[in-house]
Amino acid sequence: MDAIHNDERRKYARVGFTTGIDIKIESGDKPIVLNANSNDLSQRGIFVGTKDVFPLDTPCTVNVHLSGGIEDISLEILGRVVRQTDTGVGIVFESMDVDVYAHLKNIVLYNRDED
Repeated sequence: MDAIHNDERRKYARVGFTTGIDIKIESGDKPIVLNANSNDLSQRGIFVGTKDVFPLDTPCTVNVHLSGGIEDISLEILGRVVRQTDTGVGIVFESMDVDVYAHLKNIVLYNRDED
């Protein structure tokens, strides 16, 4: 399969979207928190630019920070690491509040390419 065909199979549109995020991973007594930036985002997951390595299937909490509006907003989402590359990690979203889902849906809608 080529890359174009794989993209066509996506159920959720992915958009380029760079914003600050925090990834929190529970590790023993003290959680590990990584501050990074997103590369792209969908309603189902996020790709984070980082050199840090996380094992596949690691559960995590992702906080997506949105600024530039009347007030700063942080979207908290429960996820799991599903992809690791030289440039970052892919995280699939597993649980979020309905308000967070609505924000993600609007982000994707307003940032998609109009083809």
